[in-house]
Amino acid sequence: MPYAQNTSVSTDKSRAEIESLLRRFGAQQFVSGWDQEKAMIGFTIQGRMIKMILDLPRLNDSKFQTTPSGRPRNDEKAIYKAWEQACREKWRAFVLGIKAKLVFVESGITSIEEEFLAHITLPDGSTVGEYTLPQVDVAYKTGKMPALLPWVK
Repeated sequence: MPYAQNTSVSTDKSRAEIESLLRRFGAQQFVSGWDQEKAMIGFTIQGRMIKMILDLPRLNDSKFQTTPSGRPRNDEKAIYKAWEQACREKWRAFVLGIKAKLVFVESGITSIEEEFLAHITLPDGSTVGEYTLPQVDVAYKTGKMPALLPWVK
């Protein structure tokens, strides 16, 4: 059963809650945006720029074309309503995850860098995760450590 399966909290309210949480935990900047497939939040906290991407459900996904019992949905409003519910669920999980990370940091369990490492923005605009995860994948497949500085042979 998905987290927040029956939530009625709008995506706008969830985004605003994230902004409020970040402010409360000391973020100095906040930005958000979205398109049909992804939402993004960015913020600066403790001298680190963080970018987090939330993959959104696709309205044309076949799972929205049928009811949970498998009957086809022929009404566009019903399809949209099912999609919107899935978006609300994703945003509530996003809120929960970010809040948990911030509470860990506030409690001294971890640091901002440890909790948000994959999402720290590098000078070229990419994130640490975008930069390192392909290298981790290669390391596991080959059993060899990647070069510390990949451009140095």
